[in-house]
Amino acid sequence: MRRLYYFTIEDEGILAEAFTKLDEGAFAIAYKVRGTDDVFVTTGETREALDLHDVPYNLLAEEEASNIGIFHTPQSKEELGDFEDAIRALAVASRAIAVACVGINGEIDIGLDLSKGPEVYSYFGAPAGHTFLFRLFKSREEARDFLDKFTAGDREADEWVDALPLSSADDLKSFH
Repeated sequence: MRRLYYFTIEDEGILAEAFTKLDEGAFAIAYKVRGTDDVFVTTGETREALDLHDVPYNLLAEEEASNIGIFHTPQSKEELGDFEDAIRALAVASRAIAVACVGINGEIDIGLDLSKGPEVYSYFGAPAGHTFLFRLFKSREEARDFLDKFTAGDREADEWVDALPLSSADDLKSFH
């Protein structure tokens, strides 16, 4: 079972210093949890790297990675398939239960008005150089409403929403 981890750290600078010491092939990431001053969420891979380098942190809680849904486009699935836990950590840091890829850098018009509610969007850069735009969802119903319009009622999108393990952000682990 893959997990995501909530943690605090006495000095945020320790993270940046530790990340520069990691092996070249390692992918380490930690996101500050929205609305907090000192709580981060990270992947199991990053936690292992922090432990390997004896980085002092305070583990607060664990979140099951498979509880966070990702709705990919074919291109995002291809380019980000190895980074899904990092995308899930991004969602959890935003207190979201799911994300959907809604665009890619360079697209002139993705059909969304990003000026209304920019806090429900985030991005993730792929090693291939593309940056993917993701819509964050705090509830299953929010995902259903958005994807019904965005995909024009696509059956696959409906099935994905129905299969989301959590119904709302209230179901996420508390880290206090």
